[in-house]
Amino acid sequence: MPFIEVSAKDLKTNPFSILYDQWALVSAGGQEPVLTSSGTGQEPVLTSSGTGQEPVLTSSGTGQEPVLNCNTMTVSWGMMGTMWNKPVVTVFIRPQRYTKKFVDQTDTFTLSFYPKEYKKALGLLGSKSGRDGNKIAESGLTPYFVEDTLAFEEAHTIIVCRKLFGDQTLDAVKFVDRKLEPEFYPEKDFHRIYFGEVVKVLVKE
Repeated sequence: MPFIEVSAKDLKTNPFSILYDQWALVSAGGQEPVLTSSGTGQEPVLTSSGTGQEPVLTSSGTGQEPVLNCNTMTVSWGMMGTMWNKPVVTVFIRPQRYTKKFVDQTDTFTLSFYPKEYKKALGLLGSKSGRDGNKIAESGLTPYFVEDTLAFEEAHTIIVCRKLFGDQTLDAVKFVDRKLEPEFYPEKDFHRIYFGEVVKVLVKE
């Protein structure tokens, strides 16, 4: 079933229930490699992210076939509203999440929502890391690329966001309710905050 584009103002959803009840996926990256050359100018190779630890797939080796250079993660926290006179979504990503790297290195990301029959797939995508294998293939979801970023064909709603502000850490000393920090951050892995302008909304016909 194809998607149609609608205005953000025409999106008929309750942000207080859709995230908490249905969950969503935050996705970033695309089909183009980040690093492409072995240094010879001819043959793309498997390189690293710069840390010396995480491999980054760059091409099929033929120089012709694109490969996935993206990741996704399940979220149930977030916000939607108006900021800087723009329709905006706010997402929160813990620093250890592999998806954070892709959100950081790209200008766009998506927030996408799914029918309830895909909740098992979303659970898998939230519990496994893309560092350890191809969890997207394991989930059974079908990558769908829009505005140079990743979503999935099975979504009923896709919100494409242009990153406006990002990688701001929640400040532990700013918690007024002091019970929140020990309850949600016993490992001190405070969320990083990202604001994205809604540039496209796609819904199933």
